[in-house]
Amino acid sequence: MLADAFVVVLYRTQDLVNIAGAIRAMMNMGLRRLRLVSPAEFDDWRIKGIAHGAESVLARTELFDSLPDALADAVHVVGTTARRRTAAYVWQHPREAAPALLELAAAGRGPVALLFGPEDVGLTNDELDRCDRVLTVPADPRHSSLNLAQAVLIIGYELWLAAGAPEKPLPRPRRTAPPATSEELGLLFQDVEATLETVDFFKARNQAAVLRTLRALARRARLDSRESKLLRAIAIEVRKFLRRREVK
Repeated sequence: MLADAFVVVLYRTQDLVNIAGAIRAMMNMGLRRLRLVSPAEFDDWRIKGIAHGAESVLARTELFDSLPDALADAVHVVGTTARRRTAAYVWQHPREAAPALLELAAAGRGPVALLFGPEDVGLTNDELDRCDRVLTVPADPRHSSLNLAQAVLIIGYELWLAAGAPEKPLPRPRRTAPPATSEELGLLFQDVEATLETVDFFKARNQAAVLRTLRALARRARLDSRESKLLRAIAIEVRKFLRRREVK
């Protein structure tokens, strides 16, 4: 639904690199329709070199000379800005607005336009007056201005989530060994203690407290059988090495 029901409108974009970045963000979030209004530069060959795989968006990109023409068929226009104005617009955060925007898009009466202004000044009040609602992304007030691609990505992401896009399950750890048994952990602690005694580690430390801490650490790590045996083998090899060197 996102691919056809929403159209991203970039108004007077100054840098071709930002157009490419916005296209990449669109592709990440399932948006495919782009309209450019009076961009300072447009070169689809260069954009393809910057935004890998941009062909599907570029093939549908439309160029306009005026903002009214670019928004003419939109049933709902969503403006974006980094700062709230005194004008009485309908202000929302992207997450709050996403369900309603999807409902409007699902009606199929026309595209929902997502309007982004020039990089340096954003949309003016006159341009925001054309919008049915205005989105602002909550951010650190000291650095609240996002670059164009970031803004497109965040709004697209909220729409993607609200649309119930399938999430790929995270890969499971490759761990195949079973958890370390109590006996295996006991043998590990026994050999670690013996090795620490060999190097006089407890000479100036409380032996019981150190071993208690090591046991707690190992249990928090939830060692598997293979890991427990590996650590035990390290402790044993250290003692063997010291004996060969006649250190102890």
